Amino acid sequence: MDALLDLLRGTVTSPWVYLVIFGLTAVDAFFPAVPGEAAVITAGVLSASGGHPSLTLVIVSAAIGALVGDHISYAIGRGGGAHRLARLPDGSRRRASSEWARRAVDRRGGMILTTSRYVPGGRTAVTLTMGAVGYPRRAFLLYDSIATITWALYCGLLGYFGGLAFERDPVRGVLVGVGLSVIVTFGLEGIRWLRRRAHRRAASRH
Repeated sequence: MDALLDLLRGTVTSPWVYLVIFGLTAVDAFFPAVPGEAAVITAGVLSASGGHPSLTLVIVSAAIGALVGDHISYAIGRGGGAHRLARLPDGSRRRASSEWARRAVDRRGGMILTTSRYVPGGRTAVTLTMGAVGYPRRAFLLYDSIATITWALYCGLLGYFGGLAFERDPVRGVLVGVGLSVIVTFGLEGIRWLRRRAHRRAASRH
């Protein structure tokens, strides 16, 4: 384990670490299997324990990478999904679902986009859907900028304070940071599930 930590410390002192963080967070936006969130938290932990990498640059790299990745996902949805939605037959269930999604993002698109950024699979689904239903690019850029900046701050600071709390044991700091991130993710998903359930119950009564 000490050898692994030495390797990580040697890696994060290189300026290339910011490019790696940018790449991981960008790809993570449309391919959730990539551990972009864990990479930012780990960099934050190591920043607290050794001063490298720079926490500010970690957060900036993560925010820009996430912003670029979300726009790639949006473009994929707009390019492929929009054409498929347009060809759906009138009166079909899928057409009705797409129209519901369009109305939902028109009414609460900013809130949906901002909160979904904290859910790895959820953010990809939302950005793809927003592209597919033709959500305005300027509004998407505005709300996504807010979402990615706050997300990068959250991940970076979560790792940083985890590193301060476990300065002598960086591995534990990483595990605590990632664990708290997972708890927040499941908490948000639980809240969304409860809200959907409440809406379904209210709809069934009318």
